[in-house]
Amino acid sequence: MKAAREPRPPQEPRSEGAIIRVRQLVNRFGNQLVHDHIDLTIHQGEVLGIVGGSGSGKSVLMRSLLGLHQPDGGHIEVEGLEITTAPAQEVRRIRYRSGVLFQSGALFSSLSVADNIQVPIRAYTSLSPQLCRELALLKMKLVGLSTEAANKFPSELSGGMKKRAALARAIILDPALLFLDEPTAGLDPIAAAEFDDLILYLQKHLGLTVVMITHDLDSLFRICNRVAVLVDRKLVVGTLGELLKHPHPWIRRYFHGARARAAQPPPSDNGVPHV
Repeated sequence: MKAAREPRPPQEPRSEGAIIRVRQLVNRFGNQLVHDHIDLTIHQGEVLGIVGGSGSGKSVLMRSLLGLHQPDGGHIEVEGLEITTAPAQEVRRIRYRSGVLFQSGALFSSLSVADNIQVPIRAYTSLSPQLCRELALLKMKLVGLSTEAANKFPSELSGGMKKRAALARAIILDPALLFLDEPTAGLDPIAAAEFDDLILYLQKHLGLTVVMITHDLDSLFRICNRVAVLVDRKLVVGTLGELLKHPHPWIRRYFHGARARAAQPPPSDNGVPHV
C-alpha cells in the first residue's frame, strides 16, 4: 500500500537569480555523443529533478555541474564562476559550497557514522576534532538520526538510516547547493515519503538549492519545482504541468504511464494536476 502523499504546490524560487547556468554543454565518450549542446538554468532556492532513460547521461550531467567531469564543450557557471576554465583552487571553493548524497550513500565501511559525517569538514577546514564531532552530532539531529548511532558502523544501520547519515555528511559544510542521486532508491514507500519531507524541510530552513536525479515519480510530483528531462541527447525543462502536455513520445510515456498516473495528485478544476 502506498504512503499518502499530500500534493505540494510549486513554490517560487527564493531568488530570481541563477545559481547555475549551463550553456551549449557537450559531453561524449569516444564516438558516443551524450549531451548535444544543452542549456540549463537552475534558480536559487528551487528543487530541480533530473530524469531520463538509462544511458541518457544523468550522472554525467551531475558530475559536470560539480566540476568532477570536464565536458567536451560548452560553459558551466556556478555561483558566478566558470568552472570549466577556472583554476583548481577556485573549483575547490565551489565544491566546498556543494553537498552530495550518492545513490548508495557511499559511507566508508571502516568509519563510524560520526566519523563518516566529519569527512568533508576535516578535509576542508582546520577545526578541532571536538568541534568537528559536535557539528556532526548536530547534523545528525537535523536529519532525524539519533545520536545513539554516532558510534555505529554503516553495516549496523538500516537503509533509511544510511541515507540520513549520508545526508548529514552532505550538509555538514552548510552548502548552498545540494545534489542528490536517487535519494529514495531502495526505501519503502513510507520511508521514501519521510525522506522527501526531510528534503523539503532542509531546503526551506537551510535555504538550499536542490538538484536531484530520481526515478521516483512520487518524489517528482511531491517536491520538485521543475524537472529537466534528458532525451535524444537534449534537455527539456519545465514544470510538471508543462511536461504533462509535452508532445515528445518518451516524455509522454514517462509521465502518462500507469505508475505516473498513480503518483499524480488530484486534478484541478481545469483538469491539470496540482503540481
